[in-house]
Amino acid sequence: MASISPPIHQQRRARLRRLLTDLPLSIAISALLACFISLVTGRFLENLLVSVLIGIVAFTIVYGGRLLFIKRPVWRLQEWARFAALAVLAAPIAHFTGLYTAGLLLGIRTPTLAEYPSVDRISMIVFTFLGTTLMVVLIMNRERVRHAQEEQAEAHLRAQIIERQALQAQLRLLQAQIEPHMLFNTLANLQGLIALDPVRASDMLDQLIQYLRATLSVSRSETTTLEQEFAAMGAYLGLMGVRMGERLRYRLELPPALRAARLPTMLLQPLVENAIVHGVEPKIDGGEITISAAIDGDSLVLDVRDTGLGLCTGQAPARRGGGVGVATSRERLDALYGERASMTLNPAPPQGTLARLTLPLEFEQ
Repeated sequence: MASISPPIHQQRRARLRRLLTDLPLSIAISALLACFISLVTGRFLENLLVSVLIGIVAFTIVYGGRLLFIKRPVWRLQEWARFAALAVLAAPIAHFTGLYTAGLLLGIRTPTLAEYPSVDRISMIVFTFLGTTLMVVLIMNRERVRHAQEEQAEAHLRAQIIERQALQAQLRLLQAQIEPHMLFNTLANLQGLIALDPVRASDMLDQLIQYLRATLSVSRSETTTLEQEFAAMGAYLGLMGVRMGERLRYRLELPPALRAARLPTMLLQPLVENAIVHGVEPKIDGGEITISAAIDGDSLVLDVRDTGLGLCTGQAPARRGGGVGVATSRERLDALYGERASMTLNPAPPQGTLARLTLPLEFEQ
């Protein structure tokens, strides 16, 4: 894929911004060098002014030249040679310019170009070369660290995106396991009723159509609202009511304030199905299922309570912590919320089972 470079004027502004951003560091290093020189020669303020002026000129030439002419992130011998040439060229220019400007500001005479060559001044030019090189190398190392941190942050972001995509794929797979499970049971019951009781089979088929109509729009979404989830559960219980007749009674208790609360799609359906298949249906006189929602602090609590056989009745088939649907619900909660969500199955005195979901309280925007 071809990369698109920003316009030239933007590149120039970016280079100038980098130069101005790093300039204070060169001033700080120049001030430190002035302190070192003052320990030998005295005259701190004069040395400070001269050193800072030399540092600004040298840094502008070397660092500005590096931004203009050395653009490779990783330097080879060629880039290092250019950098050394810039530093060698900048040292005498910066030293003369800085000393001359300081002389004008302080009102003192400074040597002319003809008077300039001397052992002391050549020594200071070499000192300027070393100081300038130190400044730029320090800034380059800081850039490398920053570049490495940015690459690490980008890699971390890419890993998070991949992890999120994997999680979404896992959730779709878990969700896809729920609907065929329920539909298989319903169609098996429908097939049995067609031969034994065609009228009830027709009613069941009508209820199945209503259930599919209620769930079709949301079943492929990742989240839904409690109002939609309760509507789907009402349709599902109506469908089961055709099959079980008066042996199944049910209630839905949804406070108005929680209608817009958000939750994963089809989260309640496996628990309701579990309550029917393992709790109410095996019981001779049937039972009642109550689905309710409540707030507990910053959590949403969803209860599916039945008055069926319960967890440990000794009657077969007893419920042993739920089947595929319950395990799938646990996996979905764990994948979506981790330790912020939980699911429990407990006896519901005087008889029956209480399945409780606790998850973060969030509302649809």
